[in-house]
Amino acid sequence: MDEGTPRLLVEGRPGIGKTTVARRLLTLLQEADVPVGGFTTGELRTGAYREGFVVEAVSGAREVLAHVDLPGPPRVGRYGVDLAAFERVALPALGDPGPGGVVVVDELGKMELASAAFRAAVVELLGRDVAVVATVQRARDRFTDALRRRPGIRVVRVTEATRDALPEQLMGRL
Repeated sequence: MDEGTPRLLVEGRPGIGKTTVARRLLTLLQEADVPVGGFTTGELRTGAYREGFVVEAVSGAREVLAHVDLPGPPRVGRYGVDLAAFERVALPALGDPGPGGVVVVDELGKMELASAAFRAAVVELLGRDVAVVATVQRARDRFTDALRRRPGIRVVRVTEATRDALPEQLMGRL
């Protein structure tokens, strides 16, 4: 594995703008004709009420990741998580984007990490010679804490002050 290949964990508290940074970075990469893979997550809302979350691959595949009406298990907060639906979208999205490509993973959070197959795919992804940008919550977690300690991993903190300029800064590192 090439130590020069960027592997960036974009870290921040919930609601700080990690997904916004990931989506803007994907747009910048696509505009620059960089091959991309990966997925983003988003909220499902009815008015001001958040009912759940969706997962959407760069390819366009999309599924409901979690919803208040799903039974689970697992359950995260008031949401039941549909691991099978998540894996149908997320696992293929972690494949090889092509030469010089970047895989964007939004996010390594409680819902996503409930999938053992996803955790294994992330470890495998980080072992390949491909640039990776993944968003991660600041909360302590055995899996993400271990990722932070891996050689070659750089942690980039998102704050109100840095989030607007961060996508362009990440492009510069890639």
